[in-house]
Amino acid sequence: MSNTIDANVVSRLNQGGPSSRDASQSAELRNNFMTLLIAQMQHQDPLNPMDNHEMTTQLAQINTVSGIEDLNKTLKGITEQMNAGQTLQATALIGQGVLVPGDRLLLEHGEEGELHTTPFGIELPQSADNVRVVITSASGQVINRYDIGPVKAGVESFTWDGRTSEGEAAAAGSYRVRIEATSDGKAVNANTLNYAVVGGVTPPDKNGGVRLDLGAVYGQVGLDQIKQIL
Repeated sequence: MSNTIDANVVSRLNQGGPSSRDASQSAELRNNFMTLLIAQMQHQDPLNPMDNHEMTTQLAQINTVSGIEDLNKTLKGITEQMNAGQTLQATALIGQGVLVPGDRLLLEHGEEGELHTTPFGIELPQSADNVRVVITSASGQVINRYDIGPVKAGVESFTWDGRTSEGEAAAAGSYRVRIEATSDGKAVNANTLNYAVVGGVTPPDKNGGVRLDLGAVYGQVGLDQIKQIL
């Protein structure tokens, strides 16, 4: 009799116990493996017995399956805990203002002529000697252009006073903000961030990602897109 366990069994064992296999299937597979191994030992050729190395190798195969199953269970538990933690973290943001990638600005006029604008943010990979803010209308017309000076690397939030370059109050509505950053005379990549309010949380999907609902205008974003909480 051959000293090699059935190739189909070994192939199934080497698959490493995919998550779709339930515990009863795995237990049955282990039992079949041990039955075949015992039968092999009972009917082996006395003149050509299985050596210790071969037996150890075959036993290691079944132990590997058990180990992978236990690892999968542990990883599943860790993933569930991480998802629960992300959900709690995201839930705490409901009602909070946040900065996310985008370039939208909103301007409203108060009852007594006050100008109220939503904040905007700048994300820089390196410090800039000067940052220029350009406010444009929805049609692309420049409404205001002004410098805010040096800005450190990272995320910073700012506000526009709602006025044009001539100092007049701009019309209420939606605007765009563009950032022009320089360092030693060279352009610095800058990511523009806009303000939004977290209205709700979508539970983790099959990919484990928690989504934040920012309303119809901004849609849903992941936690990794929250650059600053205001």
